[in-house]
Amino acid sequence: MFLRYKAGNADGGNIFSDTLRNRPPARLIQTWPADRIFVPSHSTDGIPYMPHRPGATKKYTGDTMKEYILIAEDDNDISQMLSDLLTYGGYRIRQAFSGTEALLYVKEESPAAMILDLMLPGLSGEQVLSAIKTESPQTAVIVASAKEDVGTRISLLRQGADDYLTKPFDTGELLARLEAVLRRSRQTPLEAFPDRPASPVLRYKDLAMYPEDFSAFVGDQELSLTRREYLILELLMGNPRKVFTKSNIYESVWNEEFLGEDNAVNVHISNIRQKLSRLNPGESYIQTVWGIGFKMK
Repeated sequence: MFLRYKAGNADGGNIFSDTLRNRPPARLIQTWPADRIFVPSHSTDGIPYMPHRPGATKKYTGDTMKEYILIAEDDNDISQMLSDLLTYGGYRIRQAFSGTEALLYVKEESPAAMILDLMLPGLSGEQVLSAIKTESPQTAVIVASAKEDVGTRISLLRQGADDYLTKPFDTGELLARLEAVLRRSRQTPLEAFPDRPASPVLRYKDLAMYPEDFSAFVGDQELSLTRREYLILELLMGNPRKVFTKSNIYESVWNEEFLGEDNAVNVHISNIRQKLSRLNPGESYIQTVWGIGFKMK
């Protein structure tokens, strides 16, 4: 990999022996271009205890395990660190060390979420993401990569990635982002808008949406959408004459406060338009109301 990390203690000890004894992984040491130790910001003593279990020093012992998470990472140290961290948090974990292996595991059982490295042997992370959104669209994908350029992040969001973390990352932030994407993925389209009456079918021009089974069609052709794309289009079609601001859309679909600088709404609207255009090139469905937001055209 372009960037490699070694997991260890500040004194050079083996972090995994510490983990097996009594506590989760404590630090990531970046070895390029110079050694630096990264300690989660929420830690007071250099040990990233689970945020939802302050002071915990033992493996998760709850009555039931949380969701199944697939880790697709070819660096053994990073993969093991993530596995230890998430196992202590109560998640059920499986590790894949190549893109091909990751897809085999997805076909066996769809994970609730995947932590995906881009620089995988066999199939690349981008190829895995594309396949995942076809084979298992309900799986939330967090890309964890050393690539920092904005173009890469935008491209991956267009392909359906749910979140993006740049290595090296804070373990507390990873856990928080994972919990957020899982919380959003648990909602059905109707649950995302509890105040709006349920509608068996939403229709606009030759576009039809069936919220109860999460399907959509342009004419007789099925429209393949990611979960957020579906929720955005459903929101717009639910009130086709209304102009929705980016803030309206973001806070309804992401269930988070809109801070005014996030490009995610524009990226998802563009992606929806491209998919609609492929099925019916001569029709236009979503209108940009400049300076305000979006509505059905």
